[in-house]
Amino acid sequence: MAGNIDLIDLKIIEVLGSNARIRLGELAEIVGLSIPSVSERLDKLQKKGIVKGFTTQIDERRLGFDIQAFVWVRVDSSKHYKSFMEHVLREDEVMECYAVTGEGSHILRVMTHNTESLELLLSKIQSWPGVLGTNTSFVLSQIKRNTSISSDIVRRNLQDRQVLAVFDEKKPRNKP
Repeated sequence: MAGNIDLIDLKIIEVLGSNARIRLGELAEIVGLSIPSVSERLDKLQKKGIVKGFTTQIDERRLGFDIQAFVWVRVDSSKHYKSFMEHVLREDEVMECYAVTGEGSHILRVMTHNTESLELLLSKIQSWPGVLGTNTSFVLSQIKRNTSISSDIVRRNLQDRQVLAVFDEKKPRNKP
């Protein structure tokens, strides 16, 4: 749970999601605080696990990975879960893995350089213990990929759950 964050924290999160390399001075100016205050808030967000790291976006296609696909995987039971996860974690071409409900038990986002390498990867996945089958969908183009989260949607979510400290100058604060 987020707890004890306010609208300034949300703005920091939103700005960092759009540009993780922003200088602290710029970030401080955007949110209207001093550099030490922003640094302290950022440290707290990291300690709470809200900000987990700072990453770089890579265009895989420009590096020769022309094939991106989503692979729905059906694993026969939870007794193979640990083995399946170990295989996923070792496989460099598996970029993301999600445990899901529905047709399969997991969805993998994979990238390879051509259809031949995808075929080899699918054969490998299908040979893992407990894998009953796969269903693959090719990515033709990417329409949207968010790296940031809108502070508005987070604010609404946290207010609905009553865990966001909101200080609106137009409304009087409730005194204890």
